Formats: sequence, C-alpha cells, structure tokens
Amino acid sequence: MTSRIERLYGELLVSGHDAKRHPRTAKLLAAGRSRIAQKLGEEALEVALEVVEGNRDEVVLESADLLYHLVVVWASMGISPSEIWDEMDRREQLTGLAGKLPKTAEDPV
Repeated sequence: MTSRIERLYGELLVSGHDAKRHPRTAKLLAAGRSRIAQKLGEEALEVALEVVEGNRDEVVLESADLLYHLVVVWASMGISPSEIWDEMDRREQLTGLAGKLPKTAEDPV
C-alpha cells in the first residue's frame, strides 16, 4: 500500500510544475530551493507556535502544511520517501525507536 506521503511525492514529480493543476506548488518549485526552505521553516514555526498556544486543531492543520512542504523539499532535491523510511529503520535498529539520534554521547536528548 502506498502512503499519502508517497502519493504526494509521486504527484509532485509528475505534475508539480503544472501551473494549471497545481498553481501554488508550481510557483513554489519555480521559486527554487531557498524559497522552498523558507516555506518549510515558516510552517515548522507555525506548528511550534500552535503547540505553545495549546491549539490542538491548529496543530493538526499546520502539521499537514508542514508535511506537504517537507515533501516538496524532498522532491526538489531528488530524495525519495523510501530513503527517509530507510533512515528511520536504521535508527530503530540502533535505538529501538525511529526517533532522533543524539548528536554526541553527552547529548542524550
């Protein structure tokens, strides 16, 4: 079964630059990686702010936006979702959880 993220990724690759079908996505992709990265950061900040405010429903909405922009980053850089899943599997094998690895032995969080 294909995940929503993989379907979004595939659609971005096939028709992300099609301004008639996906005008906002086409504009974002045409703007380049700097703009894509800026939008990713903005969405991450919006999620964080809604978390602080305790706005559960807004966290859900903004999280969807954040995931969309993250997939746009992947597509723009030729990174497939399977590469991300492979890294998560590797981390799970190392720590029992597919989460963030510590940067150093002194940084357990």
